[in-house]
Amino acid sequence: MVRILGLDPSLASTGWGIVDFEGNRLKYVADGFIKTNPKAPIEQRLSVIYQTLSEVIETYHPNEASIEVIFLNDNPMSTIKLSEARGVVMLAPAMHQIPLFEYEPSKVKKALVGTGSALKTQVETMVKVLLSGIQPKNNDSSDALAIAITHAHFRTNKIR
Repeated sequence: MVRILGLDPSLASTGWGIVDFEGNRLKYVADGFIKTNPKAPIEQRLSVIYQTLSEVIETYHPNEASIEVIFLNDNPMSTIKLSEARGVVMLAPAMHQIPLFEYEPSKVKKALVGTGSALKTQVETMVKVLLSGIQPKNNDSSDALAIAITHAHFRTNKIR
């Protein structure tokens, strides 16, 4: 059995989701999101994300982590803020010696829905189906669970 932490970075609300994967079976473990105060200095917001993710890791002891490849936004400042949050999100598993795997958004959609052009609502619906009707805490934690499920599907090839 492998425990997988899926991560959906954002400065405003970083999603996380954990699934257990054994053979070809998925089991929901937990999900949540880390909301930061938009009025706080960025370094404090990043610290909250890092500290909370470290607590999640220490609580659930995942073996592997997965994250979506970053996309470029039309707004350069938004891309920079997302990149800063993503760096901190990637640091948390690294500091706990947890291997991190990256997936393109189209690969996540294809793994869950069967097409790389699936809508966000279709991905969320499939998360609920594949994890026996669970209700993710919000869209960010649903995305994180989708990324964890994607890693479960592709992990054998990634680890080789």
